[in-house]
Amino acid sequence: MPRPHRPQHRRAWSLSAAVACAVACLSSVVASGATPATAAAAPAISSRGGTHGPVVWLCRPGAKGDPCSFTRAATSVAASGARAPAGLGTVRPPTGQRFDCFYVYPTVSTEPGRNANLEVQSNEIGVAIDEASLFSQVCTVWAPMYAQATARAVAGLAPHRVTHELAQAERVAYASLRQAWTSFLARDDRGRPVVLIGHSQGAALLIELIAGELDRTPSRRAKLVVAILAGGNVQVPTGRTVGGSFAHVPLCTGGTRSGCVIAWSSFPGEPPADALFGRPGQGVSLQSGQRSSAGQQVACVNPAAVGGGTAPLDDYFFLREVEKVAPPPPTQWLTFPDLYTGACEHRGGATWLQVTDIAAAGDTRPVVAESQGPDWGYHADDMNLVLGNLVRDVAASEAAWVAASH
Repeated sequence: MPRPHRPQHRRAWSLSAAVACAVACLSSVVASGATPATAAAAPAISSRGGTHGPVVWLCRPGAKGDPCSFTRAATSVAASGARAPAGLGTVRPPTGQRFDCFYVYPTVSTEPGRNANLEVQSNEIGVAIDEASLFSQVCTVWAPMYAQATARAVAGLAPHRVTHELAQAERVAYASLRQAWTSFLARDDRGRPVVLIGHSQGAALLIELIAGELDRTPSRRAKLVVAILAGGNVQVPTGRTVGGSFAHVPLCTGGTRSGCVIAWSSFPGEPPADALFGRPGQGVSLQSGQRSSAGQQVACVNPAAVGGGTAPLDDYFFLREVEKVAPPPPTQWLTFPDLYTGACEHRGGATWLQVTDIAAAGDTRPVVAESQGPDWGYHADDMNLVLGNLVRDVAASEAAWVAASH
């Protein structure tokens, strides 16, 4: 018996729902006179990506209006329509140790130039709330503004090539991020262990940062708790957990939970031949300079089952990004239990997180869609489909880091 029509989440990060959500989020964050974490005039960006002046922080602990300290209260919506309070309140970091999270946001800038300026705007505020704020219960979240390649420049990404404009924009973006990272370590981190979190362009830049700044130096690797790299195409030799993107930093497994990487790209089935994610040496791999495909595969570590296998996805969506949920819930976050499962799959030269809708007939809860087309899969929802799982993963990696350090 066919299911009735079910509403979809219709999200596309750079150009539609996220922008609308960000404007609404801004109103909530700055109510009562609060301001973004750093709202002063942005430093100028040099042609090499350097900035004149201090780092501009999107999220910084203690700053008024910090979007990464946004409310975490959530409402669970069951298949029957029943609602109940939800959240991740019992998830905590190990006692006696503080952890920093360093978040690099995906492409959200619709500015007309090749690279974004460093002014905190509604787009960045919205995505920080949506992807990073729930991590604030397991770490102190820092998120620098960086001169990211804008949506205009990223439009030059194709399965097997990048335009000269995009290549130039990426060099500037990486130099800008690296400067922020260096400043963070020197001025703000104070020796604390670090969780790295990035999605899309943010993940691609963190792949470069880990390879260039951490991977080959044991003392720097020792600071890494875990790297969450969604939709960035971390690559490994086929069937292995280390090599490829990184010489020493491995993928996380059931037996390796700290100093490792959780990476995935979400699709409802095998990624097409020209997919931008899930296939080595093409698409987003090119953004981090990974052009090799022979003997390589894109990494997949299931955030819902790091040791492998199929498991339920603990999704969290910001209310304003989910259509047709009535009556409006009393919280800003929604979660839909028993709606999806996830499992890493590998065939036909592709590796991906298989997201399967498991709802029964009559379930009218909204579902995700390939909002940017089959070559993108569920890229827009990579983080939110597993956000609850990821918060728990970070807590588990922190506990493993503490155990390994004593």
